[in-house]
Amino acid sequence: MKKIAAVFMAGQLMFAGGVVQAGDVVAGKNRSASCAGCHGSLGVSSNPLWPNLAGQQAGYLVKQLTAFREGTRTDPMMTPMAKPLTDADIRNLAAWYNSL
Repeated sequence: MKKIAAVFMAGQLMFAGGVVQAGDVVAGKNRSASCAGCHGSLGVSSNPLWPNLAGQQAGYLVKQLTAFREGTRTDPMMTPMAKPLTDADIRNLAAWYNSL
């Protein structure tokens, strides 16, 4: 079972009918500094208005961050934060928060 999980995490994540490459946890941690103000340095928010990201499924985070970046989901705080993110940034952030 551990081998199956390792292969899955090292390879790709399936989400919403598409394939999302797995991100780099260390790169995601390094990129997460701007997220920490609202979501906490370890993905646990101190404000109930902002969601906890720690342990969230990577595919879900990729979908949400991409939607904010593309404008299909909008929020006065998140939309401008997500606009400059690259696909790699999004995958890396998703990997970081999923690892917590």
